[in-house]
Amino acid sequence: MEHHIAELQVIGVARPRTVPCFYRVGADLLTTASEIEVTGPDSSGEAEFVLISLAEGLCVGLGSDHTDRKVEAYGVTVSKQMCPKPICRELWPFDSVKGHWDSLILRSSVTRAGETSLYQEGLVSRMLAPEDLISRYAEGAMVLPVDSAMYCGTMPLLAAMGSADTFTLELEDPVLGRSLKHSYTCRELPYND
Repeated sequence: MEHHIAELQVIGVARPRTVPCFYRVGADLLTTASEIEVTGPDSSGEAEFVLISLAEGLCVGLGSDHTDRKVEAYGVTVSKQMCPKPICRELWPFDSVKGHWDSLILRSSVTRAGETSLYQEGLVSRMLAPEDLISRYAEGAMVLPVDSAMYCGTMPLLAAMGSADTFTLELEDPVLGRSLKHSYTCRELPYND
């Protein structure tokens, strides 16, 4: 977490007042599309596990907190509203991974000018545990409100932060031999000042 805060400080993003810091975004930003549209060349994705509360229970998904980095330097809350938030179509019941949560692996890669490189990789245990995040968000309650999704933070980058032609995400469950995956491309809309 501290490493990612330092990465953002390099591009001018102020340190959050509290950690974790919860930013609200419009539900209409969630998308399972394989292509998103962004304004200009200054946005990038971040692989995150996503908690989704449904009537039938808590689920785990995979998403990208795609954010406009130029806007983030002067307003994090505004930057979070600037880009769609890609998410995979498949979900796992949280109970199916709760017992071996610390073995899950989150990774992402980026493709830039035809070259693909690993962007992030690590055990989800490097992030705050789901129950801890929910408790902090819900002020001690252990329940995420039904019909809500929580992107749960990201890992340090292994490559330069920045835009890419394609972002590819994976949440691997080596215990049950399965993965959640999602890949999306970015189409840059013209940026006119």
